[in-house]
Amino acid sequence: MQRIGARLAGGALALVGRRAAVLPALRDRVAGGLAREVEQRRLFPWLAVAFGTGILVYFAAADGTPFLAAPLVGAGLALATVPFLGARPAALALALAVAAGFLGFAAATWRVSQVAAPILARTTIGPLTGMIEALDEREVGARLVIRVESFAGLAPAVRPLRVRVSFRKAPPLRPGDFVAATARLLPPPEAARPGGYDFARDAYFQGIGAVGSLVGAVSVQAPPAPPPLQLRLAAMLDDARNALTRRIAQAEGGQAGAVAAALVTGKRGLIGPATNDALRAAGIYHVVSISGLHMVLAAGVVFWLVRALLALVPYCALFWPIKKIAAGFAMMGVTAYCAFSGWDIAAERSLIMTLIMLGAILVDRPALSMRNLALAALIALAREPEGLLGPSFQMSFGAVAGLIACARLIDGHLFVRPGAGRLERLLGTGLSAVTGTLGTTLVAQVATAPFATYHFQTIQPFGLIGNALTLPLVSLVVMPSAVIGILAYPFALDRPVWWLMGQAVGGMLAISRWIAGFDRATLVMPAFGTGALTLLAMGLLLATLPASRLRWLALPPVLLGLGLAAAPERYDLYVDRQGGGAAVRGADGRLWALGSPSRFVLEQWLKADGDGRRADQVTGTSAGGHCDRLGCTARLPDGRAVALVRDRRAFPEDCTRAAVLITALAAPPTCLGPLLIDRRVLTAHGAVALQATRSGFTASYARGSDRSVPWRPHSTAHSPATPHRDTPDTSGATITPETEPSGPEVTPGDAPAEPLQ
Repeated sequence: MQRIGARLAGGALALVGRRAAVLPALRDRVAGGLAREVEQRRLFPWLAVAFGTGILVYFAAADGTPFLAAPLVGAGLALATVPFLGARPAALALALAVAAGFLGFAAATWRVSQVAAPILARTTIGPLTGMIEALDEREVGARLVIRVESFAGLAPAVRPLRVRVSFRKAPPLRPGDFVAATARLLPPPEAARPGGYDFARDAYFQGIGAVGSLVGAVSVQAPPAPPPLQLRLAAMLDDARNALTRRIAQAEGGQAGAVAAALVTGKRGLIGPATNDALRAAGIYHVVSISGLHMVLAAGVVFWLVRALLALVPYCALFWPIKKIAAGFAMMGVTAYCAFSGWDIAAERSLIMTLIMLGAILVDRPALSMRNLALAALIALAREPEGLLGPSFQMSFGAVAGLIACARLIDGHLFVRPGAGRLERLLGTGLSAVTGTLGTTLVAQVATAPFATYHFQTIQPFGLIGNALTLPLVSLVVMPSAVIGILAYPFALDRPVWWLMGQAVGGMLAISRWIAGFDRATLVMPAFGTGALTLLAMGLLLATLPASRLRWLALPPVLLGLGLAAAPERYDLYVDRQGGGAAVRGADGRLWALGSPSRFVLEQWLKADGDGRRADQVTGTSAGGHCDRLGCTARLPDGRAVALVRDRRAFPEDCTRAAVLITALAAPPTCLGPLLIDRRVLTAHGAVALQATRSGFTASYARGSDRSVPWRPHSTAHSPATPHRDTPDTSGATITPETEPSGPEVTPGDAPAEPLQ
């Protein structure tokens, strides 16, 4: 026993000794890594991360309206310590990060106050007058954004500033027209499920306080007063975009013309659903969203043309800084292109990144660097802090960060050996171009995969093939044709250019349809939570921003994030925000529709469940459901009944036999048995999702908390598990069966686009 004890003691001492030796070595490696980060000037990008963290804190936790002075004072106090921390670099970096976080919080506070505008309280039908700010032609009809002058007699304090309406008759209207019509408007819809896309938040930052449709005739009238100059200029620009869109679409015709027009003007309304699905399946839908790819190619074409023309003149080539001159012209050209393409959020962020890269050429600095990327992120977030929450910002900056971090691996010089012969150089250059394209696409897809999967719940396994086959067409034919066509358009010499561009786009669509025909070209993944996304985003930052071996610190959060994403929460029952429809998990383990949820909402539920079926494939009685004039019933896999009540006469029976009762009405106070999801619960919490447990149900809500946020009216929350007394509803946001919208509130086109770079 003594020998065993001695051996155990010796082993313990040896283990402690090894640990004591490992810790100093680990500390030295971390210190060496930090020293290299300072040497490579890689700490600056983390200021952008801290700035974004402050924005996230505002959107995740701020309750009510913060005082702008509070975060500014916090930032000032943190910056006041900077002069005293010169000898303590770690404390200095921490102080700057804290200051950046406070400034991010302040930027979000300021932005929310600047875009504040009334939101319509309830569904309303009435006369509407206003000026058309923007008009998007669709395959059938048009969609208008109207600056409201009057609506249904509402006072200015409660009248929306802008409304977005659809009109199926496609009238000969133009941006800038002052119109009068009857409109059916409702508040911008919130998320269709807990954690889903919140259109109401995006609409708030666009100044849109209601959505709906125009009913009956639309008349064009003289405005009561001349509109502001900025509004007139914006309307004129949108009218010019529509004219060019029609010209490009007619030059080629069909879906190739529609896609070609979208590539130039950013107007995607003429693209049909089948074409959109094919582009998504091929992983190239980002091509039709004006974003980084378009900005870089447009700037590159202008840069090359100007530099090549100047190089033809010997005096200019010898005595002028033609590279800087070309960069200046490229900056002007890409800015004009961004303005003409609509200046949307994705294009604006890409413009900022492109301008900084070109500006680096003017001051003789490396154009492609993490420092420039961080500066672009700071400017973009300071202008539009809400963009941090959307897929466009996350995917574009994530892709560029990954490309910069892996630039040495995909720079295209791997197969070109110094001193090689002409044929070997030619073959090596071609092979390097192919591998460079594949490597670039692969890195961009890996970097954007967490954000794309989180927001869209889809993966395109053949996206690498789609991008590799179509990007050469886009880079060599489509975008150069777009630039040349825009230059020829004022001379009316552009139609042959658009025809040539349409031929290349037709080839791109043929490739997309071919790939879309592959088995499992689009995989639908269950939705995972913000915890997994946060860990994966942290892993991406740690893998791309450091220049030293500290990037290995990305491994733990990535592995943990993948683990959480692989085991997402799956709900057994979804209820829409109006109480008119639901989705119930059947005995086969799949969701089935109950009642009449809208097609768009039902597809959002299916995608969140990892189900690739269409909305028309999940209706009927496959889940044991039954419907009549009074309501619908179905059963969960464990046998518990779910009832959806449409008529009050169904309450006595369903209140006694159902485990869950759903209704757009106010349930009577005598309904004590089931878990109630009635009008009051839906008004307070929005859409509801339930997980069935042995002891009952666990509820999640689209309005995750009772926080007061400006993009939705504040309402008093009620407990979902208890009945409510039948008292009058004074919240002003009640939607009863008589006022429930008959059509879909949000269409797939309202969801954020999928830009890549």
